[in-house]
Amino acid sequence: MTAGRTLTTLALYLTCLYTAGVTADSVPPAFFSCTSYHCKSGQRVQLDSPQWRAVSELFGNVDSPTQERQQLRQAIALLERETGAITGTWRDLGGNVAGAGQPGQLDCIAESKNTTTYLQLISDAGLLKWHVVEDRQKRNPLIFNVHWAAIIRDTRDDRRYAVDSWFLDNGEPPYVQPLEDWKSGRRFERGQEHLSHQ
Repeated sequence: MTAGRTLTTLALYLTCLYTAGVTADSVPPAFFSCTSYHCKSGQRVQLDSPQWRAVSELFGNVDSPTQERQQLRQAIALLERETGAITGTWRDLGGNVAGAGQPGQLDCIAESKNTTTYLQLISDAGLLKWHVVEDRQKRNPLIFNVHWAAIIRDTRDDRRYAVDSWFLDNGEPPYVQPLEDWKSGRRFERGQEHLSHQ
């Protein structure tokens, strides 16, 4: 076999490997999921093909950054439900007070870490066209009330958005808010109309 033919064969092989890594039927690698306040404890989670296919299919016909943010909300809600059924965090209630001291209750540190993990899984699978995942950020508009959230950036205009699941029960679509609004402590809008940057 000639050197040229060998290189061509190798290139085709690597292309097939890469393509196989992002199909709807594949599964992401096992990941660590926080199961308690401050993420002091956690569990490794492995999703199966049907679970991951349901996530992948949410991004099949996305044609704008606004729509992609909406689909991210649905995907994170779905991943919270699937993961919660495995780890016990299905019991998690919005905020810290309602479920305080109960198994599976998460604070904003644990929530933001889990949400960042879900976002990274989605990104690593090649499902995002309009956003990249960034490091978590914190806010403390009243100095003492420190709060954390996951962060995405719109690659079209570089605008950053907080993805905040802490205020809601497990399995509900998280709030997505422009980072500057989130930093200031602006109230979330239930209808999520603010997902679109006017």
